[in-house]
Amino acid sequence: MAYLCVMAWVGRGQITKAEPDYLQYFGIIGISLLIIVLLYFALRRKETLRQRREEELYGTYADEEATNENDKASEA
Repeated sequence: MAYLCVMAWVGRGQITKAEPDYLQYFGIIGISLLIIVLLYFALRRKETLRQRREEELYGTYADEEATNENDKASEA
């Protein structure tokens, strides 16, 4: 996001020239924002899938607590 802001600042000269090309300037900004949003959701999905896979392999803390409670109940 910071990169996009810097590049928009650097490219502002295109708007101040005699015949500005608004479509190119704002189009690039729009496409960049779209890519940022798509990357955010793709990485979020990847993280969710990684967490599910780890839970399947190792279980969760709640599963471990339930197992410990069952062991204590069976000992008593």
